[in-house]
Order: sequence, then C-alpha cells, then structure tokens
Amino acid sequence: MDPAQVESDASTRSRVSRSILQYGPSTANDLAKRLNLTPAAVRRHLAVLISLGHLSSREQRVYGPRGRGRPARVFALTDSGRGEFYQAYDDLAIRALGYLQQVAGEEAVNEFAKQVVAGVETRFHAIEGEYETPAEALVEALTAKGFVASLQPVRSGVQLCQYHCPVAHVAAEFPELCEAETRAFAQMLDSHVQRLATIAHGDGVCTTHVPHPVVRDDKTIEGKAAR
Repeated sequence: MDPAQVESDASTRSRVSRSILQYGPSTANDLAKRLNLTPAAVRRHLAVLISLGHLSSREQRVYGPRGRGRPARVFALTDSGRGEFYQAYDDLAIRALGYLQQVAGEEAVNEFAKQVVAGVETRFHAIEGEYETPAEALVEALTAKGFVASLQPVRSGVQLCQYHCPVAHVAAEFPELCEAETRAFAQMLDSHVQRLATIAHGDGVCTTHVPHPVVRDDKTIEGKAAR
C-alpha cells in the first residue's frame, strides 16, 4: 500500500478515536457528520480500530417507541484505546504516591487526592452563576480539565458521565482519587450523589448518579410542626 495512504488512514483513525473520546460513545453516522466523512469510510476505520482492540461496539439503546429496522451500533473506547491518550507519567505518579504513602501515611495520600480535584472545584465556582443548574456548570468544569463530561437524564435525576479520565491508571492503584472526586461532587452539587462506575475500575465511562432535589411541601411541614 502507498505509504502516504497508510499515514492518511492512521491520521483518520486517530480523528475517529479522538471524536469518541470527546463526545462519548457514538454511531458511525454521528462520526461521519462530525468528521465530514462518508458513513462507509467511517465504518472501515471503525472495523480496524475494533480489530486493534481500541473500540468495542453494542446496539444503541432506544428510549421510547422504536422504528423499523435494527438499532444502530454504538462504538466506545476500550481501556486499550483510551490508553493511547494517557500521559507517559503514570508509572512515575504511581511510584511517587506509593512513596508518599509509605513515608507520610494514608492521610497524605487523601490530602493529595483533594488537591487533584481542587482545580475542578475552582473552575466550577468561577462559572457556576453562568449556568442554569450546578450540574451543567460541573460538566463544563470537568471538560475544561480533560474529563470530557456530559449529563444523561434518567427518571430519578441525571447521570454525570465522564468519558475520559486523565488519571485513570493512577486511580486504579489509588482509589482515594475517585473517592475524593465523589465527595467533591456531592459538595459542589449539594446532593447525595452515588458513583455507579469508574474507568479506573475497568468500566467504559465514569458514571455518577445525581438524584432530583427533594422538594418540600411547606404546608406538610407546617402541619407536622403543629402536631
């Protein structure tokens, strides 16, 4: 094959992977529109990425009435595919944290974990007033820090999804990072959030459930107080 064509194909596959990283699991048609390619060309590159173990696929979930025909397939990055984007300093960070834990104890690791999420908190508080809900502001703050987040509505609230985690390999060794992040989410959103999945533990997406706010009925409260 022409070396120029090989290089062009590799570049296009990189664009496909990066688009999935940025926007989350996507169909071939989604990718074709974003990248200005034909669906057939996208499917060719998707097939290669799947053969390399960089992508997985599943049928698209359809909410509500479903039309005729088979559901479209959705393509998501695997841990191997996501690893193509990781920085080369993971091993050094893991060794450094291990040393910190050894000489200064578990509390030092917890304090370090708080510092990791502090940048997201600073960004969140700077822009919170610009968004309709705190969750929307948190999505922007996370994405600005490289976590590529979005909100997915569910019946009981919303799910905060993070499609990329710059510290996933380190967090796999030191879950204190994920725990500190979850506590920070609860504080920023003033909500009892629940972490459902993490990339660090092998899941495709970090998912945090944020329940609907509890709406109190003032009349009910007054009635209980009068009893």
